[in-house]
Amino acid sequence: MAKEEMADRYFDDAHEKFGSLLGEQGYDSEAQKFQIQVLDARSRILGEDHPDTVSALNNIAVRYQSLGKYADSEKLQIKVQDLSNRLLGAQHPDTIMAMGNLAATYETLGKYADAEKLQIQVLDMSNRLLGEEHPHTLIAMSNIAITYKSLGKFADAEKLQIKVLDLRNRLLGEEHPDTIMAMSNLANTYQSLGKYADAENLQMQVLDMRNRLLGEEHPNTIWGMAMGNLAATYRSLGKHTDAEKLEIKVLHMTSKVFGQEDPDTINAMENLAITFYYLQKYKDATRLEAQVVDVRKTIFGAEHPQTIKAIALLAAIRSEANTNTLYIGEFYLL
Repeated sequence: MAKEEMADRYFDDAHEKFGSLLGEQGYDSEAQKFQIQVLDARSRILGEDHPDTVSALNNIAVRYQSLGKYADSEKLQIKVQDLSNRLLGAQHPDTIMAMGNLAATYETLGKYADAEKLQIQVLDMSNRLLGEEHPHTLIAMSNIAITYKSLGKFADAEKLQIKVLDLRNRLLGEEHPDTIMAMSNLANTYQSLGKYADAENLQMQVLDMRNRLLGEEHPNTIWGMAMGNLAATYRSLGKHTDAEKLEIKVLHMTSKVFGQEDPDTINAMENLAITFYYLQKYKDATRLEAQVVDVRKTIFGAEHPQTIKAIALLAAIRSEANTNTLYIGEFYLL
C-alpha cells in the first residue's frame, strides 16, 4: 500500500471511529460532519460501489434520521439498499439491515404500508437465514409488530409481541433491557385493544424495573415506554389526576433531557393536553396542542399522520371545550 494511501486510510478510519463516538454521545450534527468526510475519502479512494463506501453512506443515512431529516434519510437509504442488493446480494446481512433501516424510516414518515412490505421480507429472511431465536430476527419481529399497530392491526401486533416477550424472557432474562422493552411494547398494544388492566399491570412492572435499574431520569424511564405510557393507561381508566401528575413530570424531564422539539417531548406535550381537556383545563389544553401542531408541521410537514391528528385534536378542543362532550381517546399517542 502506497504511503499516501496509508495516510488516507488512517484518516478515514480515525474519522469513522470518532464520528461513531460523537453519535453515541448524542452529538449528531458533529458526528455527521465526520461521517461526510469518511464518505468523501472512501468514494475517492475505493470508489462509489465499494462495500465500505456503501457502509459510510448508510451511516450518514442513519445520522440523518437521528437529526430528524427523515426525507433525506429515506433518499440515501433507498440508494444504500439498491447498492447492497447489486453488490452483495439480496440475502447478505448488510442488505437485510439496509432494508430494515429503510422500513424504519418509512414508519417514521407515516408510510406504514411501505414499511410493512419491507419488514415482512426482513422477518422472512431473518427467520430462514438466522433462525427464530437470533437477536436480529427478534428485532425484525418487534419492528413489524409496531407497524401492525400503526396500521390498526392490533391483534396481529399482540400475537407477535407475546412471542417476542416469551423468547426474550427465556433467552435474556426478565431484567434485560430488551426484555423490558418487549414488555412495554406489549403493554402499549394491550391498551390499544382496550385491555387496560393488563396494560397497567405490565407498565407498573416496566416502570418499577427501569426506576430500579436505570434511575428516574434515564430516557427509557421517562418516556421510553414506561412513565409516559403508564400515564396514558391511567387516562384510559379514567384516573385523570394520576395521569396529570405523571405527565407533568414526563414533560418536564423530556424537555430537560431531550430538548423542546424532540418527538418524545412533543408526544408528552400532546398527552398532557389531552389530560388537561378531561380535567376541564381547556385553556392549558389549547395552548399545549397549538404548540404540538406548530412543531409537527415544521418537523414532519402538514401531510404527516401525526400532524393531521394534532390539527384535528386542536380543532376539536377549541370547538367543543364549552360543552365537555368531546371524545378523544383515539388521539392518544404512545
